Amino acid sequence: MSCLTTIQDYALRSIGFGKRLLPASDITVCEQFTLIGSGLIWNIYFGVIALLVGFFLACALALGKNSHVAWLRRPSEGFIFLFRGSPLFIQFFFAYFAFLALKKVGFVPWLTSAQAGALLVLVFNTAAYSAEIFYGALQAIPKGDVEAADAYGFTGWKKFRRVVWPSMLRLSWPAYTNEAIFLMHATTLVFFSGFPAWQQKGDALYYASYFADKTFNPFVPYPILAGYFILLTLIVIGCFGIVNQRLNRHLPTGQRQKMKLRLNLIR
Repeated sequence: MSCLTTIQDYALRSIGFGKRLLPASDITVCEQFTLIGSGLIWNIYFGVIALLVGFFLACALALGKNSHVAWLRRPSEGFIFLFRGSPLFIQFFFAYFAFLALKKVGFVPWLTSAQAGALLVLVFNTAAYSAEIFYGALQAIPKGDVEAADAYGFTGWKKFRRVVWPSMLRLSWPAYTNEAIFLMHATTLVFFSGFPAWQQKGDALYYASYFADKTFNPFVPYPILAGYFILLTLIVIGCFGIVNQRLNRHLPTGQRQKMKLRLNLIR
């Protein structure tokens, strides 16, 4: 079997297109590259959707925590504390069994699937961490900016949209970029938690582990997996760097917020 045929057979296998059976013997490097890359589709799906939805939820939570109204502030603080205070793996585990219990009584059965239930956990988790980042940025907005907005007669929504919102994003974006990178890496936990891979349609780590078990050689599939995620990280850095330049375009070069990537050793 040529490498081109392997790509045609397995490139989209993780989403249900291509050969049903996984290679069990005489496994080639091309098959490992192709199937691990196919599984990366799920990692990108989880990461992109969780980032998009979690971003807006995080903004709402940050504003709630920054509010002087107790019934807005306290639920926001509780949500952030809960999802920042517990490990992501445990959140997956308990969420799956909670959704399974709801399924038994006929309520939201689709949440037991990874593409829905695990995605919801990722949304809540990244929203909690991002909300704390945005809240810190809200606290760091120079008072002079807000006072200038008041002097110009900006109030309510107009002041938030023209002054507070852009300043919050500008100050928080480098740290938020690190959160986006970690979220992409955290998607590898989905199929190692309670959520099963239906018909072996797993993510990149799922296939890398499969090949490591079959070949008894982890030094081929796991470096391939690492290479894919390094490439994915570079793409995230590039995309977020473009946004960062856009947010800081009005500032002198010496005052622009620079991207500082920090490694998260543990979540």
